[in-house]
Amino acid sequence: MSGSSIDVNGSRVRVTEPIDTPLLYVLRDRLGLHGPRFGCGLAQCGACTVMLGNQPIRSCVTPVGAATGKPITTVEGLGTPQKPHPLQAAFIEEQAAQCGFCTSGMIVAAASFFRIGGLHPTSTDAQIKAAMQPWLCRCGTHYRIVAAIRRAARQMAA
Repeated sequence: MSGSSIDVNGSRVRVTEPIDTPLLYVLRDRLGLHGPRFGCGLAQCGACTVMLGNQPIRSCVTPVGAATGKPITTVEGLGTPQKPHPLQAAFIEEQAAQCGFCTSGMIVAAASFFRIGGLHPTSTDAQIKAAMQPWLCRCGTHYRIVAAIRRAARQMAA
């Protein structure tokens, strides 16, 4: 991929890794972004979720070559410590993380669903659970995750 570039969190980054290198490795190892995490390496748990365009993707199985031409957003690109994204703030307020390993993937996935219309300010708990069903929290904080997403939805609607 020598000479190619990708757009990550609003910045263009030159990429020299082979096109089949998992995007997760470029984000973590090369760019130092530790929000996306290596969980299973099989696209099953969602800890590695980032947005490609507005779509949530599993960066552990997405080759970096597939990421050219579309913006990539990690949890670090959603908000800042001084001005967190409503989902980041809601996860903190609802104490929706126990170990925190899945949290960034869950936040990015939910943010993506709000962008593409899969979730909206009036989403019911059942709709939130259905949208988030493919993301796995091994600690079992699913109720707090749903509450955080519901809280963020209300804040984003206001």
